[in-house]
Amino acid sequence: MKIFGKRDMAPESQPAEAQIIPVSPTIHHPIIEASALRERVLKEIDPAAAAEIPAALLRQQIEKIVHDIASEDRIELSGREQQRVAEELANDMTGYGPLESLLNDARVTDIMVNGPSNVYVERYGKLERTNVRFRDAQHIATIAQKIAAQVGRRIDDASPMVDARLPDGSRVNVIFPPLAIDSPCISIRKFSKRSLALQDMVELGSMSSGVARLLEIIARSRLNVLVSGGTGSGKTTLMNAMSRSIDHAERIITVEDAAELQLQQPHVIRLETRPMSLEGTGLVTQRDLVWNALRMRPDRIIIGEVRGPEAFDMLQAMNTGHDGSISTLHANTTRDALSRVENMVMMGHVNLPTKAIRSQIVSALDVIVQVERMRDGVRRVTQISEICNLEGEVITMNDIVKFEFGREDSQGRIVGQYKSLQAVSAFADRLEYFGLDRAWNEALQEI
Repeated sequence: MKIFGKRDMAPESQPAEAQIIPVSPTIHHPIIEASALRERVLKEIDPAAAAEIPAALLRQQIEKIVHDIASEDRIELSGREQQRVAEELANDMTGYGPLESLLNDARVTDIMVNGPSNVYVERYGKLERTNVRFRDAQHIATIAQKIAAQVGRRIDDASPMVDARLPDGSRVNVIFPPLAIDSPCISIRKFSKRSLALQDMVELGSMSSGVARLLEIIARSRLNVLVSGGTGSGKTTLMNAMSRSIDHAERIITVEDAAELQLQQPHVIRLETRPMSLEGTGLVTQRDLVWNALRMRPDRIIIGEVRGPEAFDMLQAMNTGHDGSISTLHANTTRDALSRVENMVMMGHVNLPTKAIRSQIVSALDVIVQVERMRDGVRRVTQISEICNLEGEVITMNDIVKFEFGREDSQGRIVGQYKSLQAVSAFADRLEYFGLDRAWNEALQEI
């Protein structure tokens, strides 16, 4: 197949080699800036032809066109500046424009585009401003629309908010004017290519070896767990790590808004919600998927995050023989997590008495694990609490482990220690049933 510039015609005798060539090598212009060079190159490329050739070949041909036009028009740009123009054009056509370099940086976990010259990233748990630039607000909008189109969504003035997922699983949120006053905004939570184990998290300082052992036992004992924490605190990472202790013989069904879990077991069914189509149909919620999961003979149900009425269905699943289920939610402490679950249940069942809801919570949940991104950028397990029983209308809890701040070292890293509750656990019978009661006590001694 032959691919030529918009106004260039190639004789049929030429070899069938995919190429994009400049249109008028005889036309000369005075010295122009990089932006003008970019516009000049765009005029030479046939978009339909460019869309049909491999990305690597397209990049090569764009680089050649930039070099040829810069030479012909005597554009005073260095080789590095010409390369930058070619790279920007190639990223716009084959990828996500200025975001490409950030998406390819393994150190970056979050990307926040606040405006054309206002782009932040999170590296090692801390926010920093980058030198990444978009040409203007329209450039941001174009990249955002490209992302939305990939998942069959649209983003414009009429539909100014969208959640999407990149091919690598990274979560994307976009909001357009007039809701975002100054510029379209893009927020990306990158998909980790490496699934951390509990031991990896010990080495990163997220927990002690004793706490890691406790979490492993909790998962192996098929206790129902809620992982609580703020945005970006590492809830999904911890849930992934704990899931490594699940028996490979179990049938696991995951329910997520955006598929992030990286379970290592062979018998895993992954379910993902579906947004409403452009015609206003086809919406599938987490609650719909939880209902369906119950009919799929699961041993465990793992819900990526509960945000609304599906909390009731989560409790029902945990109360109907699906022990070992895990979910996450946003809360500041383990006690706050219980209040959040109660409020979310009431969102869909306003007539349920408070005592009935709390009774369901006590029957369903065994353990709440609190994680926090602390001011030194490290994500830590700060609290593990067990749910004991219902006394009157109050749910009683015990802290199994709690992180206590001690000091800050010379590098600004927080130093503290874990305190453990040396008492008989509310789920001691479960530990004994699985033969892990002795291991549990030994782990407590390590804290």
